[in-house]
Amino acid sequence: MDQTIPQTFASAVRRDPATPLLTWYDDESGDRTELSGATLDNWVSKTANMLIDGSGLGHGDTAAVLMPPHWQTAAIVLAASSAGLAVALGGDPSPADVLFTSADADTTGWVAPDRYVTGLLPLAMPLREVPAGSVDYVTEVRNFGDYFGGQPVSQDDLALAAPVALSHLAVLRNATERAAELGLTSGDRVLIDAGAYPDVADWLFAPLVAGASIVLCANLIPAKVESRAESEKVTVTLV
Repeated sequence: MDQTIPQTFASAVRRDPATPLLTWYDDESGDRTELSGATLDNWVSKTANMLIDGSGLGHGDTAAVLMPPHWQTAAIVLAASSAGLAVALGGDPSPADVLFTSADADTTGWVAPDRYVTGLLPLAMPLREVPAGSVDYVTEVRNFGDYFGGQPVSQDDLALAAPVALSHLAVLRNATERAAELGLTSGDRVLIDAGAYPDVADWLFAPLVAGASIVLCANLIPAKVESRAESEKVTVTLV
Protein backbone atom coordinates (compact mmCIF):
# COMPACT_ATOMS: atom_id res chain seq x y z
CA MET A 1 0.00 0.00 0.00
CA ASP A 2 1.18 3.52 -0.79
CA GLN A 3 1.95 5.61 2.27
CA THR A 4 0.57 9.02 1.24
CA ILE A 5 -2.39 10.38 -0.73
CA PRO A 6 -0.14 11.82 -3.50
CA GLN A 7 1.52 8.41 -3.92
CA THR A 8 -1.87 6.72 -4.16
CA PHE A 9 -3.08 9.16 -6.79
CA ALA A 10 0.17 8.85 -8.77
CA SER A 11 -0.23 5.06 -8.78
CA ALA A 12 -3.80 5.42 -10.07
CA VAL A 13 -2.65 7.67 -12.91
CA ARG A 14 0.29 5.44 -13.84
CA ARG A 15 -1.90 2.36 -14.24
CA ASP A 16 -3.38 3.79 -17.44
CA PRO A 17 -3.17 7.56 -17.90
CA ALA A 18 -5.44 7.59 -20.95
CA THR A 19 -8.46 5.70 -19.64
CA PRO A 20 -11.26 7.33 -17.61
CA LEU A 21 -10.38 7.62 -13.93
CA LEU A 22 -13.30 9.80 -12.83
CA THR A 23 -16.50 10.31 -14.80
CA TRP A 24 -18.99 12.85 -13.47
CA TYR A 25 -22.74 12.97 -14.04
CA ASP A 26 -25.30 15.48 -12.81
CA ASP A 27 -28.78 14.34 -13.76
CA GLU A 28 -30.24 17.73 -12.87
CA SER A 29 -28.03 19.79 -15.20
CA GLY A 30 -27.36 17.04 -17.75
CA ASP A 31 -23.62 17.45 -17.27
CA ARG A 32 -21.26 14.60 -18.08
CA THR A 33 -17.54 15.17 -17.64
CA GLU A 34 -15.02 12.41 -18.24
CA LEU A 35 -11.50 12.77 -16.88
CA SER A 36 -8.72 10.38 -17.74
CA GLY A 37 -5.96 9.90 -15.20
CA ALA A 38 -3.80 12.32 -17.17
CA THR A 39 -6.55 14.96 -17.33
CA LEU A 40 -7.35 14.76 -13.62
CA ASP A 41 -3.61 14.91 -12.91
CA ASN A 42 -3.47 18.09 -14.98
CA TRP A 43 -6.14 19.74 -12.81
CA VAL A 44 -4.43 18.52 -9.64
CA SER A 45 -1.07 19.88 -10.81
CA LYS A 46 -2.52 23.27 -11.74
CA THR A 47 -4.30 23.54 -8.39
CA ALA A 48 -1.23 22.50 -6.40
CA ASN A 49 0.86 25.08 -8.26
CA MET A 50 -1.79 27.70 -7.54
CA LEU A 51 -1.66 26.89 -3.84
CA ILE A 52 2.12 27.06 -3.66
CA ASP A 53 3.04 29.70 -6.24
CA GLY A 54 -0.15 31.74 -6.13
CA SER A 55 -1.00 31.66 -2.43
CA GLY A 56 2.42 30.84 -0.98
CA LEU A 57 1.12 27.87 1.00
CA GLY A 58 2.65 24.56 1.96
CA HIS A 59 3.36 22.30 4.92
CA GLY A 60 1.56 23.32 8.10
CA ASP A 61 -1.19 25.19 6.26
CA THR A 62 -4.85 24.25 6.00
CA ALA A 63 -7.23 24.26 3.05
CA ALA A 64 -10.92 24.31 3.92
CA VAL A 65 -12.95 22.62 1.17
CA LEU A 66 -16.68 23.26 1.58
CA MET A 67 -17.89 21.52 -1.57
CA PRO A 68 -20.09 18.51 -2.36
CA PRO A 69 -18.81 15.41 -4.13
CA HIS A 70 -17.70 16.56 -7.60
CA TRP A 71 -14.76 16.11 -9.93
CA GLN A 72 -13.51 19.61 -9.03
CA THR A 73 -13.69 18.69 -5.35
CA ALA A 74 -11.54 15.64 -6.10
CA ALA A 75 -8.97 17.79 -7.91
CA ILE A 76 -8.81 20.31 -5.05
CA VAL A 77 -8.55 17.72 -2.27
CA LEU A 78 -5.85 15.78 -4.12
CA ALA A 79 -3.97 19.00 -4.95
CA ALA A 80 -4.02 20.25 -1.37
CA SER A 81 -2.71 16.87 -0.20
CA SER A 82 0.01 16.94 -2.87
CA ALA A 83 1.05 20.44 -1.80
CA GLY A 84 1.40 19.31 1.82
CA LEU A 85 -1.69 21.05 3.17
CA ALA A 86 -4.17 19.54 5.57
CA VAL A 87 -7.76 19.55 4.32
CA ALA A 88 -10.75 20.58 6.42
CA LEU A 89 -13.93 19.09 5.00
CA GLY A 90 -16.41 20.85 7.24
CA GLY A 91 -16.92 20.51 10.95
CA ASP A 92 -16.96 23.58 13.19
CA PRO A 93 -15.96 26.77 11.35
CA SER A 94 -12.35 27.70 12.00
CA PRO A 95 -9.61 29.84 10.48
CA ALA A 96 -7.95 28.34 7.41
CA ASP A 97 -5.17 29.49 5.10
CA VAL A 98 -7.27 29.05 1.97
CA LEU A 99 -10.97 28.38 1.43
CA PHE A 100 -12.58 26.58 -1.52
CA THR A 101 -16.36 26.72 -1.75
CA SER A 102 -19.17 25.98 -4.13
CA ALA A 103 -21.28 29.00 -5.01
CA ASP A 104 -24.14 27.94 -2.73
CA ALA A 105 -22.06 26.84 0.27
CA ASP A 106 -22.69 28.27 3.72
CA THR A 107 -19.35 29.80 4.71
CA THR A 108 -20.59 31.46 7.91
CA GLY A 109 -17.77 31.53 10.44
CA TRP A 110 -15.08 30.37 8.02
CA VAL A 111 -12.17 32.79 7.71
CA ALA A 112 -9.30 32.59 5.20
CA PRO A 113 -7.07 35.17 3.50
CA ASP A 114 -7.59 33.49 0.09
CA ARG A 115 -11.06 32.39 -0.99
CA TYR A 116 -11.84 30.50 -4.20
CA VAL A 117 -15.38 29.84 -5.36
CA THR A 118 -16.76 27.64 -8.16
CA GLY A 119 -20.17 27.17 -9.63
CA LEU A 120 -19.45 23.48 -10.39
CA LEU A 121 -20.83 24.25 -13.83
CA PRO A 122 -20.76 22.03 -16.94
CA LEU A 123 -17.58 22.28 -19.02
CA ALA A 124 -15.87 23.98 -16.04
CA MET A 125 -17.49 27.25 -16.99
CA PRO A 126 -16.69 30.30 -14.83
CA LEU A 127 -19.25 32.05 -12.68
CA ARG A 128 -21.06 35.00 -14.21
CA GLU A 129 -20.85 36.83 -10.89
CA VAL A 130 -18.09 36.21 -8.35
CA PRO A 131 -18.87 37.01 -4.71
CA ALA A 132 -16.97 39.94 -3.25
CA GLY A 133 -13.71 38.85 -1.64
CA SER A 134 -13.50 35.63 -3.66
CA VAL A 135 -11.74 34.53 -6.84
CA ASP A 136 -13.27 32.20 -9.45
CA TYR A 137 -11.39 28.92 -9.06
CA VAL A 138 -11.79 27.63 -12.63
CA THR A 139 -10.64 30.95 -14.09
CA GLU A 140 -7.66 31.41 -11.78
CA VAL A 141 -6.35 27.86 -11.86
CA ARG A 142 -5.89 27.93 -15.64
CA ASN A 143 -3.05 30.44 -15.16
CA PHE A 144 -0.80 27.85 -13.51
CA GLY A 145 1.45 25.15 -14.89
CA ASP A 146 0.37 21.67 -15.95
CA TYR A 147 3.32 20.00 -14.23
CA PHE A 148 3.73 19.84 -10.46
CA GLY A 149 7.15 18.87 -9.21
CA GLY A 150 5.81 17.67 -5.88
CA GLN A 151 6.33 18.51 -2.25
CA PRO A 152 7.90 16.18 0.32
CA VAL A 153 4.90 14.59 2.05
CA SER A 154 5.31 11.87 4.67
CA GLN A 155 2.88 9.26 5.94
CA ASP A 156 2.74 11.01 9.30
CA ASP A 157 1.88 14.45 7.92
CA LEU A 158 -1.63 15.70 8.64
CA ALA A 159 -3.88 14.98 5.65
CA LEU A 160 -7.30 15.81 7.07
CA ALA A 161 -7.76 18.54 9.65
CA ALA A 162 -11.54 18.23 10.05
CA PRO A 163 -14.04 16.92 10.87
CA VAL A 164 -11.50 14.37 12.20
CA ALA A 165 -7.73 14.91 12.19
CA LEU A 166 -6.00 12.08 10.30
CA SER A 167 -2.51 11.53 8.91
CA HIS A 168 -1.94 10.44 5.32
CA LEU A 169 -1.33 6.87 6.45
CA ALA A 170 -4.48 6.85 8.59
CA VAL A 171 -6.58 8.14 5.68
CA LEU A 172 -5.26 5.38 3.43
CA ARG A 173 -5.75 2.66 6.03
CA ASN A 174 -9.33 3.79 6.56
CA ALA A 175 -9.85 3.91 2.80
CA THR A 176 -8.48 0.37 2.42
CA GLU A 177 -10.90 -0.91 5.06
CA ARG A 178 -13.76 0.97 3.45
CA ALA A 179 -12.90 -0.40 0.00
CA ALA A 180 -13.11 -3.93 1.39
CA GLU A 181 -16.48 -3.17 3.00
CA LEU A 182 -17.80 -1.78 -0.29
CA GLY A 183 -16.46 -4.73 -2.26
CA LEU A 184 -14.05 -2.72 -4.42
CA THR A 185 -11.10 -4.42 -6.10
CA SER A 186 -8.47 -3.51 -8.66
CA GLY A 187 -9.89 -2.87 -12.11
CA ASP A 188 -13.43 -2.23 -10.90
CA ARG A 189 -15.47 0.58 -12.36
CA VAL A 190 -17.75 1.79 -9.60
CA LEU A 191 -20.93 3.84 -10.02
CA ILE A 192 -21.47 5.95 -6.91
CA ASP A 193 -24.56 7.92 -5.93
CA ALA A 194 -23.03 11.11 -4.52
CA GLY A 195 -26.12 11.71 -2.41
CA ALA A 196 -25.95 8.30 -0.77
CA TYR A 197 -22.15 8.28 -0.33
CA PRO A 198 -21.10 11.89 0.38
CA ASP A 199 -18.05 10.94 2.46
CA VAL A 200 -14.79 11.56 0.56
CA ALA A 201 -13.52 8.25 1.94
CA ASP A 202 -16.24 6.45 -0.02
CA TRP A 203 -16.42 8.31 -3.32
CA LEU A 204 -12.73 9.18 -3.76
CA PHE A 205 -10.18 7.58 -1.45
CA ALA A 206 -11.58 4.03 -1.30
CA PRO A 207 -11.78 3.61 -5.11
CA LEU A 208 -8.30 5.11 -5.57
CA VAL A 209 -6.77 2.81 -2.97
CA ALA A 210 -8.53 -0.20 -4.48
CA GLY A 211 -7.37 0.61 -8.01
CA ALA A 212 -10.92 1.26 -9.23
CA SER A 213 -12.21 3.98 -11.54
CA ILE A 214 -15.13 6.18 -10.53
CA VAL A 215 -18.49 7.08 -12.07
CA LEU A 216 -19.76 9.73 -9.66
CA CYS A 217 -23.42 10.74 -10.03
CA ALA A 218 -25.22 13.70 -8.47
CA ASN A 219 -29.00 14.04 -8.40
CA LEU A 220 -29.09 10.47 -9.63
CA ILE A 221 -32.35 9.42 -11.29
CA PRO A 222 -32.96 5.80 -10.22
CA ALA A 223 -34.41 4.86 -13.58
CA LYS A 224 -31.09 5.70 -15.25
CA VAL A 225 -28.90 3.49 -13.07
CA GLU A 226 -29.18 0.30 -15.11
CA SER A 227 -28.54 1.87 -18.52
CA ARG A 228 -25.73 4.04 -17.18
CA ALA A 229 -24.06 1.08 -15.53
CA GLU A 230 -24.21 -0.75 -18.85
CA SER A 231 -22.91 2.15 -20.95
CA GLU A 232 -20.09 2.93 -18.51
CA LYS A 233 -19.14 -0.76 -18.12
CA VAL A 234 -19.71 -0.54 -14.38
CA THR A 235 -18.78 -3.56 -12.24
CA VAL A 236 -19.89 -2.25 -8.81
CA THR A 237 -22.94 -0.07 -8.12
CA LEU A 238 -23.27 1.94 -4.89
CA VAL A 239 -26.67 3.63 -4.72
